[in-house]
Amino acid sequence: MILRPLIAALGLLCCSLPALADGQVQKLITPADKARLDKYGDTRKAALAEAKAANPAELKQLDTLLAKPLVAFSDKDLTGKWRCRTIKVGGLSPLVVYGWFKCRVTDDGSGWRLEKISGSQRTQGRFFDDGDKRSIYLGSGSVNDDRAKPYGSGPQTDQVGYAFRNSAKEWRIEFPAPYYESKLDIVELKR
Repeated sequence: MILRPLIAALGLLCCSLPALADGQVQKLITPADKARLDKYGDTRKAALAEAKAANPAELKQLDTLLAKPLVAFSDKDLTGKWRCRTIKVGGLSPLVVYGWFKCRVTDDGSGWRLEKISGSQRTQGRFFDDGDKRSIYLGSGSVNDDRAKPYGSGPQTDQVGYAFRNSAKEWRIEFPAPYYESKLDIVELKR
């Protein structure tokens, strides 16, 4: 009899914890996005091979970004305003590096949420823990001021990627096999 209230209390505690990759994200991720993450390494490798044919100045920017060491996400607060830009790797063009726009990260109590709030191609979504140096991003893409559809609305808007942190002021998200234009999209964020 004494165990029943204890088990009930533990159940309530578990439901209030932030989403983790081995839990909530596995319930939310679509089969198509799970397949994209499963092929992440091969997709990234193919995209980077195509990027070698790019403009040397843009290729140097990409190489510099990807050469930065990875650090843990733990003990850092990503909330606040960020400059962000998209880098499209492989696909229609070998490499396209866009200019800087505005992004914002908030914490709604259940984890970090990202919104790209300027530029024509937008994203908004949530991060899920996937180890010490990587997070999974599930989001939805939209154009201009169109309202973003909820994640899970379909392949034209659903976005999935791995987030990596380089320092207290720099991190990125890599989106394998996005629906439009490229083989790999990278959103670079800086303060």
